[in-house]
Amino acid sequence: MCYMLFYNHMIRTQIYIPEDLYNHIRLMAKSEKKVTAQVIRDLLEQGIKTTQRKKSLGNALLELSKLGIRGPRNLSTNHDDYYKEI
Repeated sequence: MCYMLFYNHMIRTQIYIPEDLYNHIRLMAKSEKKVTAQVIRDLLEQGIKTTQRKKSLGNALLELSKLGIRGPRNLSTNHDDYYKEI
């Protein structure tokens, strides 16, 4: 994805990363035929999406718990038996 076409303004930043991580990113860029900055942007975007997805799943589970639906009292000890019924 070419970010220059989609964003009017990009912010330049500088970070320090370990040499082995930098070398890994450079190898990824070379194998994907992209510039290093693009690989870093893609990896950051992918990480943010993963984090947001985890938070969304957590919120969904919290909402389910608020419904107050109770399962069988012996579910934790007899979970295999209940799993077979599915």
